Amino acid sequence: MTVNIRNILYCTDLSQNAAHAFRYAVTLAKMYGAGIHVLNVVEELSSDAKVTLQAFIMDGDARHKALDERVSQAQTFVEGRLELFWEDADEDERAVRDQIKSITVTEAYPAEQILKSAIDKGCDLMVMGAHEKGLSHNFLGGVAKSVLRRSRIPTLIVPLP
Repeated sequence: MTVNIRNILYCTDLSQNAAHAFRYAVTLAKMYGAGIHVLNVVEELSSDAKVTLQAFIMDGDARHKALDERVSQAQTFVEGRLELFWEDADEDERAVRDQIKSITVTEAYPAEQILKSAIDKGCDLMVMGAHEKGLSHNFLGGVAKSVLRRSRIPTLIVPLP
């Protein structure tokens, strides 16, 4: 059986290790000629947090603007991180920049959105960094564990170097 990777979902939580995991996604995309879909999920606020926000920001428009700003700031940060990567990349890696098919930042529950995005985008592989704490059972983090338990798509979890 030959493995053919056409689409890679790179999931980032904007941590240092997520940036390290991106190098693996780029390397694999270069090897297979695969497209990369970049995904960052801003965790949805709990009901309690939303009630608290309503209590302190009475103006509905201001409240919606504050919520939208979370996603907007994450989008800016993702784009900035990618720019830094491309600036430091060697010429071979820079060629992969054209293989970025999408950059999505959304508010949702991370594991569910990652799994949904992988299916929606027809991904053959998911790449994500391990949790930065690196201690025994916390090594993967809750999102990565949930994705691994439920995914039917091969998933590469990249530990800190």
